[in-house]
Amino acid sequence: MATNTQDHSDLSYLHTLKTIQETLKRETTLEESLNALLKTLALDMEYVRAFMVIMDPKTENLKLSLTYSPAQSDDVTYSPGRGIIGRVFDSGQSISVPRMSDDPEFLNKAFGRSEEELRKLGFICVPVLNLRSDETEVIGALSVDVPLIPADDMAAHRDFLEVVAGIIAGHVAQLQEEMATQNHLLSQGLMAGGAEAVPPKDFVAASKAMRLVLRQSSQVAPSRATALLRGESGTGKELLAEAIHQSSPRADKPLIKLNCAALPSELIESELFGHQKGAFTGAFQTKRGLFEVADQGTLFLDEIGELSMDAQAKVLRAIQEKEIQRVGSEQTITVDVRLICATHQPLEELLEKGLFREDLYYRINVFPIFIPPLKERREDILPLAEHFLADFADEYGKEVKRISTPAIELLVMYHWPGNVRELKNCMERAVLLCEEQVIRTYHLPPTLQSAESSATGTNLSFGEAVAKFEQELLIDSLKKTGGNMLQSARDLRVSYRIVNYKVKKYNIDVKKYSQTKKKTKKKLEV
Repeated sequence: MATNTQDHSDLSYLHTLKTIQETLKRETTLEESLNALLKTLALDMEYVRAFMVIMDPKTENLKLSLTYSPAQSDDVTYSPGRGIIGRVFDSGQSISVPRMSDDPEFLNKAFGRSEEELRKLGFICVPVLNLRSDETEVIGALSVDVPLIPADDMAAHRDFLEVVAGIIAGHVAQLQEEMATQNHLLSQGLMAGGAEAVPPKDFVAASKAMRLVLRQSSQVAPSRATALLRGESGTGKELLAEAIHQSSPRADKPLIKLNCAALPSELIESELFGHQKGAFTGAFQTKRGLFEVADQGTLFLDEIGELSMDAQAKVLRAIQEKEIQRVGSEQTITVDVRLICATHQPLEELLEKGLFREDLYYRINVFPIFIPPLKERREDILPLAEHFLADFADEYGKEVKRISTPAIELLVMYHWPGNVRELKNCMERAVLLCEEQVIRTYHLPPTLQSAESSATGTNLSFGEAVAKFEQELLIDSLKKTGGNMLQSARDLRVSYRIVNYKVKKYNIDVKKYSQTKKKTKKKLEV
């Protein structure tokens, strides 16, 4: 009978371990995976409670993060050396308590256990160890409440939990790293409540991703370290390079720019390092290179992945030795240049193909900054569009004031393969076409429009297209007047009866716009 019971127990352990491994493979967040794991432990192994604590990297305390229990307290913090969990953290050894009421140090109030539970339950706590560091480090603890069971069974459950702790150690380490990252962002003012970096002129950063980019640029700007700006074409790498230069001690010195993809390889060296008179056909006079022109200032090399191998070697020498030689000259010229590089190419792939020097890669990759594409930071689309609208309206002497709601929806839904550059061109076109004070959907390029969202679709009849236009005008006016149909009638120069008829025809909810105005007014009063 004992053998059968043991076999059954072994099968339970194996089944639970298999379920745990499948749980951790799911494409969910780390916290969700670990929560599911605790639930599996409690249900499969018939534990009364299962919970996990992870060390808070900021306070260096053990912070209760995850639990599966009918009654739980969310704000419990353990200090190392205090209580059972503190002892496990200090010693790195598992602790089993056959009956909770027998241990005078047990923190019975922390989880709201009744006196009856303390008499009827045992407790097992095992450390979660990070074995990847130079020395074994306790990064958390896995604990369970168990019914009173024989000592041999208690030891078997402890061994089982130690195996589970080993399986999840990597996930706990990742979650701990995320906690540290969040604390770092909070301290740097990148989360709610912190002081954020002030965006430079003409730089729009409404999204969290771009505020992080700004923070990184402000960190590297005061130094002479080489920055590598990475991201798709049109994301604003050149503008960010200007911001870094303007925030640096070299702001009063020149910022020289060169797009390495704009010149053929045989001319790029002459452009960067200059040439002597007669160095090659067409060299009628001596010319200074951009490294000399940028002396004491900043040189921005866009698309650095396009440089030839020879040019890469000379750029490396200029960075390391602060020396250059003009083409056709043996004279060495000393230069002091702060380098900012940019690329949309995966330099790591160029390294593997032998198209980019490894030593130069590590030399320019001192402080990489990744600018995400516009489609991944949609919070920036409308502020950018409004910024460009104001700029082009001023430039072209137009009275365009705003963007209609349907046009905003088109802008936000579009995937922007050309990123910010495409959005800028789009708004310039819209301002040029617009003969009123509002940018509407038909002012936007055809690439942004669909048959459903615009009046230019081939599936719409003439009457449907007119109706679509009427509806857009009416919604835009009601939004402006806060749902006041009488005022909308005056603005649209039609009778109230017509406005009322159109509202019913198009099934427009006027109250929605009235509530929006009330909320806005209330905010202004506050």
